Amino acid sequence: MSTDFCKSGKVRLKEEVLKPSSLIQVGQTLEIKKNGFNLLFKVIKLISKRVSASEAILCYENVTPESEMNKFNEWFVGKSTGEWRDRGEGRPTKKERRLIDEFKSEQFNWDDEPII
Repeated sequence: MSTDFCKSGKVRLKEEVLKPSSLIQVGQTLEIKKNGFNLLFKVIKLISKRVSASEAILCYENVTPESEMNKFNEWFVGKSTGEWRDRGEGRPTKKERRLIDEFKSEQFNWDDEPII
């Protein structure tokens, strides 16, 4: 997943797009774009191998501004109802699922925006 994010230009360090093999140092702040949100993480500790999420969380600090963190609440919470199907209709067919996915990607396509 992180390789895909780097290759698509969603991980930056000081306006420079990082490659998956880029070397980072303690104290650097990474800009990550995910689902329309611009997140900032400060590197606290480097690790040499993959670890569990509970161990990895100790290696970075979330320094995303509060305004960006509240963006989700301002935009989405309470704005619409959840998805539902009428009783007895069962699961969507493959064709219906593709139509739903196509509709959602047209409405909420944030990943194509470049990081500014």
